[in-house]
Amino acid sequence: MSLRFDAIKALTDDSHTKTANGANKISAIFGENVFTLDKARSFLSDEAYKSLLSSTKTGKKIERNLANQIAIGLRAWAESKGVTHYTHWFQPLTGTTAEKHDSFFTLKGDGTAIEEFDGATLIQQEPDASSFPNGGIRATFEARGYTAWDPSSPAFIFEADAGKTLCIPTVFVSYTGESLDYKAPLIKALEALGKAAVEVANLFDKNITKVTPTLGWEQEYFVIDEALANARPDIVQSGRTVFGAAPAKGQQLDDHYFGAIPERVYAFMRDYENESYKLGIPLRTRHNEVAPSQFEAAPIFEEVNIAVDHNILLMDVMSRVAKRHRLKVLLHEKPFAGINGSGKHNNWSLATDTGVNLLAPGKTPKTNLLFLTFFVNIIKAVHDHADILRASIASASNDHRLGANEAPPAIISVFIGEYLTKVLGDIEKRVGDKFDEQDEAILKLDLHKSIPELLLDNTDRNRTSPFAFTGNKFEFRAVGSSANCANAMITLNTIVADSLTKFKVEVDELIAKGSKKEIAVMQTIQKYIVESKSVLFEGDGYSFEWEKEAEKRGLPNVKTTPLALDALSTDKAKKLFDDFKVYSHRELEARHEIELENYLKKVQIEGRIMGDLAINHILPVAINYQNKLAANVTSLKELGLPEATYTAQLDLLKKVSEHVQVIYNKVHEMVEARKVANNIENTRTRAIAYDSQVKAHYFDEIRYHVDKLEQLVDNESWTLPKYREMLLLR
Repeated sequence: MSLRFDAIKALTDDSHTKTANGANKISAIFGENVFTLDKARSFLSDEAYKSLLSSTKTGKKIERNLANQIAIGLRAWAESKGVTHYTHWFQPLTGTTAEKHDSFFTLKGDGTAIEEFDGATLIQQEPDASSFPNGGIRATFEARGYTAWDPSSPAFIFEADAGKTLCIPTVFVSYTGESLDYKAPLIKALEALGKAAVEVANLFDKNITKVTPTLGWEQEYFVIDEALANARPDIVQSGRTVFGAAPAKGQQLDDHYFGAIPERVYAFMRDYENESYKLGIPLRTRHNEVAPSQFEAAPIFEEVNIAVDHNILLMDVMSRVAKRHRLKVLLHEKPFAGINGSGKHNNWSLATDTGVNLLAPGKTPKTNLLFLTFFVNIIKAVHDHADILRASIASASNDHRLGANEAPPAIISVFIGEYLTKVLGDIEKRVGDKFDEQDEAILKLDLHKSIPELLLDNTDRNRTSPFAFTGNKFEFRAVGSSANCANAMITLNTIVADSLTKFKVEVDELIAKGSKKEIAVMQTIQKYIVESKSVLFEGDGYSFEWEKEAEKRGLPNVKTTPLALDALSTDKAKKLFDDFKVYSHRELEARHEIELENYLKKVQIEGRIMGDLAINHILPVAINYQNKLAANVTSLKELGLPEATYTAQLDLLKKVSEHVQVIYNKVHEMVEARKVANNIENTRTRAIAYDSQVKAHYFDEIRYHVDKLEQLVDNESWTLPKYREMLLLR
């Protein structure tokens, strides 16, 4: 009890409030801890610099002898900034980052102490591949794995905590070559889409030689006081509260969204933003989100691979910097029941090396047809692979959020707005039309007049849509706040590559049969509109009517992770990822197993926390209160007072006793249910058992009775900080 009240008292202590300091100009510190090409120019020979530049721009491999020169220059730059250690920084399938720090220091044979860093060390390291999630690819005795340098993502110096370390972004693969991380398949997916997009774009402009997928994520998060967080074992161990009645005043007045940022949080924001700017993370936006103590950060768009690195790095920076301010960052999708959860909207687009955003309509009929081609192909991709896209955002924590009133439903649909819906409808009606002239094929549809150059004000923002077109980009809103963006981006880029590849084949076949190019393009667009229109939805995604309508249309509505992940084991998914060399069959099966295991372990952890808190924290408090009530009733009865004068105490005593008994029984039943589920050998079946029995049945029932106890037991006796206390930040 004292821990809780000490934490509450500390909220009024100004000694932990820091001043919001920062650089006068962001440009003065931006990228100062990143080995950018500008810095490489100063620390590398011309030959080494050109090799690094070529690798960064075109993906050309760096020769080993030049890697030595780059390593020497990289070490010189790092040492000029006081760095003594380096690490291969990678993203294993844990959802976080991994790093093993080694020093530049070494001893020569004669005992001479020197600093050394060579090309072989830069290019490759050997972490233990069996100690990370691998889905059975590596046994415990098959430990060898490799991290390999990704030159397209620049090295950086991490100094958000006390030390300084040179971090080298890498991929992580097994000894036999299977990818064990997010970066390796992401790079393959981006290459596949880039190739397919260039081939289609060349139908309109032969000058386009490169198409780059871009990403602008929006990171939502909660900030609470560190002392209050540490007084909640559930927050410490699972990132969310498994118990807690909603406060009387939560978000119902809509007074937090875009409100004045609290002083402590503002100081924290300025601090982590400065660290982020030094790391080259181009943060642009900060604001209060809908829920109390919920906030958001968003950057300028970047190439997807870099954007993913920057997002996972930002989450690390925020968590570390929060400690300086005696705060705790919660990245869980649903830290508090009854209060909005957090997402990570992935705003995605395609940019050409000629300066064109392929999802922005142009000024001429020709460029509008280019826009329509990519626009319709993306819709077709989502329609054809909605199940796989749903699997890419499935997790135990995101299950709490999807379908709630602040997040899209589990049904994958596409929102494009009333204006573009009409445009596609007009094109669809002309299926079968014969055109004699290529210009007539375009102009007869009035594409130039019907699609304005900018659609920013012609497309609403449907918050209930998981995949919405918002003017010049698509917003994948269903991604969870704690997720690595790479998982969703791997799938999205691969399915669009698939659609574009098939589109090019169909157009070429029509051209080979004698159709003019523009007519062939338009006829294929018409065909794709007809085939994919069932995935388009403009209404309220939260409504029960939409669930019924989606079922009629044949759209999948998979609400839980174990079932959603089944899409990864289908022949369709295996063929898709294998065709583009993103995942082999073995890699995809391993990821399916890893995601199921991850789900199981998180539900297990939450179940154990619930049991521990209920039996060892909550019931003792309730029983003590029971004893107080019983003593009070006994003393009043002994005084000879009529029972009518203490019926309130008797009623309270009865209710507390009933809730105590139910909680005790249900916790023990849940433990037995876990034992039964754990004896199931098949991982998928075990995960479904956890979802349908342990989680769906026991979690909600135990939580209900604990919430009732919290309302009955006096405030002085309660040990866990309550929602209203944790959501108070000045």
